[in-house]
Amino acid sequence: MFSKMLVLRFPREIVDKPIISNLVRNYDLTFNILKAQIYPRKEGIVVLELCGSQKDFKQGLQYMKDIGVRVEPVTQGIRRDEEKCYQCGACTAVCPTGALHIKRPEMLVLFESERCSACELCVKTCPARAMIVTFDKGLDI
Repeated sequence: MFSKMLVLRFPREIVDKPIISNLVRNYDLTFNILKAQIYPRKEGIVVLELCGSQKDFKQGLQYMKDIGVRVEPVTQGIRRDEEKCYQCGACTAVCPTGALHIKRPEMLVLFESERCSACELCVKTCPARAMIVTFDKGLDI
């Protein structure tokens, strides 16, 4: 199973098209929408995790590019400053992917960066300001 976090930017001319459902139906891909902002007659943006076989994934990407969707990899990440974190757990309540979670019974806040979608909710929530946005070099997709 191949999986990548992507940012999809839809021009206003196609925001009303069933693009995501076509990815599922025609290319056998699954998805998890992490963030979306789409308005009629305006550009739309969706951050999602797209999964499937590598062949189907490439074909689905080509379909989106052909109809005018700008496809970009998630090029930012989040890291935690371990020295600043005092294990309060506030970040775990807002993390949509479970990248931040509490290990029980020790009550330690764990961060699995590979599960992080870089939504930045933890950055805004952390009272210790231990969560930091990082910018990676663009990846080939």
